[in-house]
Amino acid sequence: MLSARLLMFLLGPAMLLAANVASAFGLEDVEQMAKARAGKPYEAPASAPQFLRDLSYSDYQAVRFKPEASLWREGRSRFQVRMFPPGSYYSHAVTLHEVDSEGVEPINFDKANFTYPNDAFAKRVPADLGYAGFRLTFPMHKETDQEQFMVFGGASYFRGLGRDNRFGLSARGIAINTGLPSGEEVPSFVEFWLERPAGGSDTMRVYALLDGPSLTGAYRFDIHPGASTQVDVTARLFFRDKVELLGLAPLTSMFYYGKNTVRPVGEWRPQVHDSDGLLIHDGGTGEWLWRPLLNPRKLRMSYLQAEDLKGFGLMQRDTRFDQFEDLEARYDKRPSAWVETKGDWGKGHVVLVEIPTRSEVNDNIVTFWQPDGQVKAGDERTLQYTLSFGDPSIAKQPTAHATQTFVGEGNRIGGGNVEGAYRLIVDFKGGELDGLKPDAPVVSQVSGGDHVKVVEHFVEYNEPTDAWRLSMLVRPDPDADMTLRGFLSLEGKPLTETWTYQLPVGSDLRAPKE
Repeated sequence: MLSARLLMFLLGPAMLLAANVASAFGLEDVEQMAKARAGKPYEAPASAPQFLRDLSYSDYQAVRFKPEASLWREGRSRFQVRMFPPGSYYSHAVTLHEVDSEGVEPINFDKANFTYPNDAFAKRVPADLGYAGFRLTFPMHKETDQEQFMVFGGASYFRGLGRDNRFGLSARGIAINTGLPSGEEVPSFVEFWLERPAGGSDTMRVYALLDGPSLTGAYRFDIHPGASTQVDVTARLFFRDKVELLGLAPLTSMFYYGKNTVRPVGEWRPQVHDSDGLLIHDGGTGEWLWRPLLNPRKLRMSYLQAEDLKGFGLMQRDTRFDQFEDLEARYDKRPSAWVETKGDWGKGHVVLVEIPTRSEVNDNIVTFWQPDGQVKAGDERTLQYTLSFGDPSIAKQPTAHATQTFVGEGNRIGGGNVEGAYRLIVDFKGGELDGLKPDAPVVSQVSGGDHVKVVEHFVEYNEPTDAWRLSMLVRPDPDADMTLRGFLSLEGKPLTETWTYQLPVGSDLRAPKE
């Protein structure tokens, strides 16, 4: 066996520390815990005191963690950790551990690490309350400035951002029966192990134990902050019970209204959303599929089939301030999120759940991968993927993409003057389109569903924005959803992603069924 002195010489201090940490704790340890739990009845985490759970969001924000109490503040690590307590939306505490070359040590709760609104409030906080989650910080812009870039907290939620983003959409460890009438099951991360990075490292590792009525899970997150933040995820799942709708690598976001919807009465902002569309890359067909989001009048679920899923994500393609005009929310800086699959995920569907909302407060968009086949009690499943947060380029899409979608009535001047029809406008930009001359023979390919008549479609160069505009006049049956697909091509070769759309009966742009 090599001595520590010889290992230090061969590997260097940083690599030796990493080797020691790896030997102290690993994913297989969390797997053993998860598998053991799966063989026992589920026990829900103990709830935080009622007065904390009753706090409004603003009152909860008045409880602040002291930055000087950050984990790893003293030392060479470029990463630091700031904890936050249960309260408001965070209904229970989680167990935290630190993993380093010395082994595994608990991260104990200390109420002195927080400032409180007043002394009376502070006295009511139990000394053993525990932490609800944690925020990771890193010098994203200047080496001397610690900035939050990732948060783990609340059920199995975690959020991330790229260097120039502000927090927006969230990822989740798992989704169970989301959108079904039977109701959604919400498993939680109940225990975390934070591996202390070697000095100067730009990568951090987190382990997590998931628990819920139907399953348990062991997770490893390898986190790489930067211009875009990447998270390499490995998950090992153990099922206690059958699951009707299994959602893997779920993303959750908010869409209130956008260019393709009616602006609510009283709203002056042009748009309000964290994400404006769902992007899918099917390696089986080579197709990139774009689906603009909607805020429906009733819950809507869409199942988008993929033969060989390579990636999917919720994107925020609108990134100019004048598209939102909101100085406080800065929706123009909200990150996109892209899931890049590893290995063969098999056949299945990308599921899109769109839930009605009357405000921007609620996350009403969920998407995830549903693999084909039934999930039974006793099943096990391993999953690997890379999740990226950043600007829309994180998808590395080579084709031209839709930059905006407009929808209006088709029975008015400039719309087509066809009773019961709708005019849809889609602008495409990027890829090979950007190098074409304005008189290039680009053609449009458009198809509708069984209950939709495509009256006309054509494409023209949009000189003011240096884009190409697809215009469609379509007439759906009065009692059917309007479904469409379209893309642009040149000499039989597709130049763009496939734009797909569904306008349901009863939406603000459609007359309700009689």
